[in-house]
Amino acid sequence: MQFLDRAKITAKAGRGGNGVTAFRREKFVPRGGPSGGDGGDGGSVFMEATNQLNTLLQFRLNPEFRAGNGSHGEGSNRHGQNGEDVMIPVPVGTLVINHETQETLYDLVEPGQRVVIARGGRGGRGNARFATSINRAPRYHQDGEPGDVISLQLELRLIADVGLVGFPNAGKSTLLSRISAARPKIADYPFTTLEPNLGVVSWDDEKTFVVADIPGLIEGAHEGAGLGLDFLRHIERTSILAHVIDISSVSGRDAVEDFLIIENELNQYKAELGEKPRVIVASKMDALDDESRLDRLRSFCQERGLELIEVSSVTGKGISTLKRNLGKRIENAAALNRSNNTVIPESADPAGAVSR
Repeated sequence: MQFLDRAKITAKAGRGGNGVTAFRREKFVPRGGPSGGDGGDGGSVFMEATNQLNTLLQFRLNPEFRAGNGSHGEGSNRHGQNGEDVMIPVPVGTLVINHETQETLYDLVEPGQRVVIARGGRGGRGNARFATSINRAPRYHQDGEPGDVISLQLELRLIADVGLVGFPNAGKSTLLSRISAARPKIADYPFTTLEPNLGVVSWDDEKTFVVADIPGLIEGAHEGAGLGLDFLRHIERTSILAHVIDISSVSGRDAVEDFLIIENELNQYKAELGEKPRVIVASKMDALDDESRLDRLRSFCQERGLELIEVSSVTGKGISTLKRNLGKRIENAAALNRSNNTVIPESADPAGAVSR
């Protein structure tokens, strides 16, 4: 399935049905009075987050959603039928933005989270609603109201705990396939990965976390070089960044320079990414035959206070250490987040009653 993480859609809610002007005309009811019923309400357009989808591709061929109109009221005080609602399923992690104002309306991050994006118009009132003691036979009714019409921009931001970043061919996809059951495309040429891949990593028996493999960055990505920065939105929600660096002698690249280039591109995209905790992963250790390359990276990480983990996806060296390190960091981040969100009463009496 092709991956699509941006889409534009239009949602049109249904129009409310008109009320009606009618009077009772029955044989034994000489002054039956007004009996015009109300119009039905227009249908609304809802959006719901689901784990069953992982792309916005479905909106490429079907970008418009229209709810049903309400039926008009009828005589004998009969209410018009309400319009049919429309439900739009989207992947968890979808950001809903007003296309005209660029205002963020909703951030759907929980499965089953449901919001109204276009509300149906209210049905008009029939003339029976307007009868009073001084106006017993009103000859007017209300028309139904139009439903909302809105253009929306949808952006998918994957829900992952760890984001893998680095140059093309740094070994990110191979590493993902080694630490999880994900099977991304792996080949010996740049930009093999053209879309983000997710993998679930198991560690410490029953514990798991999710890793996102982001397509490779190169110098000048913030200006559109390579694949640009289009996919970096998918690591904005992550707790940790794992910066994968090719340490092998075959690559001929300078590991420290590669690190600085990618860090600059991340900061050019959004300064907040520079504040995320990160782990430096020296990959392809099995292809290292010049220890000075690794020594320079070790010294650099030590000076910067960065943790370096040496791995080989071929031999398995350091894989369990990496999984345990990332798992512990995610646990600590979650515990810190829970403590920050704990509400502590201002004061309480010894019996536990909070004073107001």
